[in-house]
Amino acid sequence: MKEIIKIPLFAIILFITISCVEDHVDPEIEYTIWNASNITFEKADGADPSEAKNQDRITDLVWITRGDKGQIYNIAKESIADRNISPIGTQWAIGTTDQIGQLSFNDFRSAVGEPKQVVGKNLVLHLIEDDIYLSVKFLSWSSNGQGGNKGGFSYTRSTSE
Repeated sequence: MKEIIKIPLFAIILFITISCVEDHVDPEIEYTIWNASNITFEKADGADPSEAKNQDRITDLVWITRGDKGQIYNIAKESIADRNISPIGTQWAIGTTDQIGQLSFNDFRSAVGEPKQVVGKNLVLHLIEDDIYLSVKFLSWSSNGQGGNKGGFSYTRSTSE
């Protein structure tokens, strides 16, 4: 009699275990990718980064700009660029949105190296809090020169519409 009870109990435990595992299987990862039309954003050399026209206000949480020197930053969350973490709220990877599952995302500088060398590279920008991915391609990056600090840059990026 004990043998008969152990087999059904074992079967019940096995069934419950298998059922629980199947309920928790992760579905395929889905991404929100903005891949509609492209826009071009440009901040001129010496332009005031605190003015809205000199910020690419991608979402309510991410406004990309650049001071007269250094790298880009998210003025919605930080007042100046920090080369180790700026722009806060973003992650970057070299590649395209078609490759998104294979890309490794990092802070801007770790992803691109020297910012002045980013021109012409295909990038994917991840807006962390909004969980949105978009394509970015830098068209220009002004470097400090004899004329002093510059701070200009431009890029094209994909949009949601």
